[in-house]
Amino acid sequence: MHLVRYRSIQTVRNWSQMFWALAFPIILGTFFYVSFGSGDMGEEMGPIPVAVVADAGEAADTKAFMDFLEQMDGGVLQVLPMEEEAAREALQGDEIIGIFDCRRAPSLTVAGTGISQSILKSLMDGYDKNAALIASIVRDHPEKIPELSEAAAALGQRQEMTEDVGVKGRTLDTNISYFFALIAYACLAGVFLGTQASLDSQADLSALGARQSVAPVHRLQMILTDLLVLFFIHFGNVLILTCYIRFVLKVDLGGDVPALILVEWMGSMIGISMGILVGRISRLGMSGKMGLCVFLTLFPSFLAGLMFGQMKNVVERHCPIVNRINPAAVLSDALYSISVYNDGERLIRSVAILSIMSVGMVAVAYLAVRRVSYDSI
Repeated sequence: MHLVRYRSIQTVRNWSQMFWALAFPIILGTFFYVSFGSGDMGEEMGPIPVAVVADAGEAADTKAFMDFLEQMDGGVLQVLPMEEEAAREALQGDEIIGIFDCRRAPSLTVAGTGISQSILKSLMDGYDKNAALIASIVRDHPEKIPELSEAAAALGQRQEMTEDVGVKGRTLDTNISYFFALIAYACLAGVFLGTQASLDSQADLSALGARQSVAPVHRLQMILTDLLVLFFIHFGNVLILTCYIRFVLKVDLGGDVPALILVEWMGSMIGISMGILVGRISRLGMSGKMGLCVFLTLFPSFLAGLMFGQMKNVVERHCPIVNRINPAAVLSDALYSISVYNDGERLIRSVAILSIMSVGMVAVAYLAVRRVSYDSI
């Protein structure tokens, strides 16, 4: 308990390491939220405002197009009757997205490119194709004219034949991958705490390490004490980040809370284990080891999609073995298993990989220090 108490005080008071383990992921998550939003699905797209320019006397084809627009009004479109000059001013002022001119052959005018403009073009193209189809029937098969009214009514009924659903009854935006990679990065950030604790325990690097080396305490006991204390502190850091993402930023991480806690539990363990390993076996100085910690957090997180959301998919296509041994990718995959895939087998596989990695790193760290001795302390 003496070792537990003072290791806890040492860790919490090390502001620089706690910044990288707790504060920096929270700051990064805030930037993600500002850039991408909550990751739910974004805002619901409302009706697209469009102007309709038409004369009082309408031809038959013009009236048909006006009827088509009226069917879209209030749903896909927000139809605003305007004069030509007023419509062009509204288009230039971004008050509307497009102008449908119904005075002659129906036409569409837009002032830019984007999703809304593409939807308007698709509506225009769809109407033109249907109109051309009916005209072709009238020209080539006049005996089918009595059936055109029924066919026209069927064409006018625009029905959605597909339904957007997620595996758990909801759909997730691709931007959620950045928040999954962020949690994975936060778990790996425990490497800073583990490395610092290892440096503090080495007699040739710190006075505290000199005192510990002459203490009548088994080396394995010291390593396990550091591991457990750092783990619970860092696990608390990851839980704080998760609560911030979920309840402050309102990012939906899925409803399976026990599975989420299990993944973060193992993620915190892998980060601390990696730090203890780096601090024990590397012959670099303190600055070199901290630089190695930065690399061991940022590079695996980059491959898991922290900087480029589709990076993990790129690696999976070209070198899938990297995603199996990259702890950040394994953590991200486990989070996907919870929130998107609902795949228990995939989740168990990810947790098993993380467990094997953690045990292996602690074992190597112990083997590296159990016979260490100093000529003079």
